[in-house]
Amino acid sequence: MTRFGLGPIRRRLVLLCGLVPVAATAVLALYRPPFLARIDDTVYDVLMRSARTAPRGNRIAIVDIDERSLAAIGQWPWRRDRVAELISRLRTLGASTIALDIIFAEQDRFDAVERAADDSIRPRAPDETLAAVLRQGHVILGYGLTFDGGVPNLHGCVLHPISLAVQHPREDTGEAPYFRADSAVCSLPALAAAADASGFLNAAPDSDGILRRVPLVAELGGRTYPSLAVAATAATTGAKDISLHVANVNAASLRIGDRIVPVDGKSNLLVRYRGRKKTFPYLSAADVMNGRLDPEAVRGKIVFVGTTALGTREVVATPLDTLFAGVEVQATVADNLLEQSYIRRSPLGAMLESSAALVLGLTIAMLVAAAGVAAGVVGYAAATSGVWFGAVWLLSTDGLFVSPLFPMIAAAGALAVMTLAKFGVERRRAESAGRERTAAQRLMVQTLLSLTEVRDAETGRHSRRTQEYARVLASALAHHEDFHAYLTTACVDLLSSLAPLHDIGKVGIPDHILNKPGPLTPDEYAEMQKHPSLGRDVILKAEQQVGVRDDATLAMAKDIVYTHHERWDGTGYPRRLHGTEIPVPGRIMALVDVYDAAVSRNLYRPSIPHEQAVILITAGKGTHFDPAVVDAFLSVANQFEHISREADLRI
Repeated sequence: MTRFGLGPIRRRLVLLCGLVPVAATAVLALYRPPFLARIDDTVYDVLMRSARTAPRGNRIAIVDIDERSLAAIGQWPWRRDRVAELISRLRTLGASTIALDIIFAEQDRFDAVERAADDSIRPRAPDETLAAVLRQGHVILGYGLTFDGGVPNLHGCVLHPISLAVQHPREDTGEAPYFRADSAVCSLPALAAAADASGFLNAAPDSDGILRRVPLVAELGGRTYPSLAVAATAATTGAKDISLHVANVNAASLRIGDRIVPVDGKSNLLVRYRGRKKTFPYLSAADVMNGRLDPEAVRGKIVFVGTTALGTREVVATPLDTLFAGVEVQATVADNLLEQSYIRRSPLGAMLESSAALVLGLTIAMLVAAAGVAAGVVGYAAATSGVWFGAVWLLSTDGLFVSPLFPMIAAAGALAVMTLAKFGVERRRAESAGRERTAAQRLMVQTLLSLTEVRDAETGRHSRRTQEYARVLASALAHHEDFHAYLTTACVDLLSSLAPLHDIGKVGIPDHILNKPGPLTPDEYAEMQKHPSLGRDVILKAEQQVGVRDDATLAMAKDIVYTHHERWDGTGYPRRLHGTEIPVPGRIMALVDVYDAAVSRNLYRPSIPHEQAVILITAGKGTHFDPAVVDAFLSVANQFEHISREADLRI
């Protein structure tokens, strides 16, 4: 036997039960059903908050059209010539690339009203002014892609596609490795055509509202387009070649010049947030326009221009913050690309997590099988803590995300199922042992009864009848509030099974007394009164010889044997116990013994009718018998009469 307390076959069965959830979890890690994917996203968020935040680079700045800017320049949207002035000032200050997280979808509202009467000397329209500034270069315009499921249509948009070479694996499934849009919301064609490049602003959160991943390329009308961050990075680094290398349906890599960017099967980048909101320097547009900005704040940097003023800003929830500005999302992605600092999953990530689930689950299963549940719990706590801190360390130091979810599920599943299986096996074994014990008790009772029948046939028959009486009376008494807690179904069964033993002490009474017809002399009666003590001594000696202590069955047997001749008023024998000092089994057997002696013919007296026996017992209420026991007897007296008649027919 092992410490697990099971035989080899049962131990193997319990171990097999533990392997089932381990194997199931390993399969789930490969196929990732949606409900587990959502849990995995939550685990990712907790890891992101636990991991050490990677420092940002110093090549990104955000020019913010904030509340102070609106107070200084005027309400948004500004005149396009004021936007042109902002861009010109940033270019003069040395910004390498200016990326606008703004869409100019409609004609400037000031364009139609501010024209001179003499067209030959009218000032340039605001949109024309902005277009002229855009033509000077280093500006990236933003636009939005839409995914309504309709026929692809550019609606007159002037966008800037990229030539994207896509390398598929041999087992190409035909699934596009990027999202396919059907239309776009873009700036005026004259403005878009004047810009060097443009990029989409789409960054949709997951189903739980958290923005974890951002698409870097997408398709519209059969051509591919970059995100604003990709377009800005390519312009700053001078990257000309962009290609996509697909590893499998879950992983790919986007090459931007000499930069290799890990993306998922839809060209999404897991954003490596640098912290909570406003991690990057926010520069007020008012300071740029008023000439109060230090040129070093933007020189040589990609400057993202966006709005955060109340009523104009767009915010999203991230794993680190619930109010993260949309323009800072684009800035963070560009910083990831420039610094080549990514959150990545291995192309074999699902396989690694499935293997880790198998290894950890099998380890816990073997530990539980070999050393027990307590050791398994300790091992599970240690192993899962190690897996979790290992995942945090990998994310902090290398940006590698390996989900601890599936190994933890496998280990927890093995531990839980094996614990339940062990308890189930132990319960079945306990039930089997209980049945064997019950059978042994019955054998013991029958053996002792046979012994009394050898000495005195009538005593044996009397003992057997009391078994049925005791069950009926104890069941009735169980409804009384003072006895309900004690007289459970199991207790009633045990009491009735032990009731026949109440007179086993008579085997020690001499035959001339035990079988004497007629009344006993005082000395003979005194000898007969010893049978409760003799019966108890038989059980005590058996306990001592076997080495049993505090056994509930034998304790009840001793109570029945030793106290069934005690009386409620304290005049009984052998100890003259009074009232509730008498154990409940003794009180029940006192009434049962008197009733059977009264209605059954014996050597001492002739039998009396059932009705007279009821009167006899009622008269003893509060003196000979516990009043509650008498009340219970009266409620089932008719059943006693039926048992008595059936017994007479069997004689």
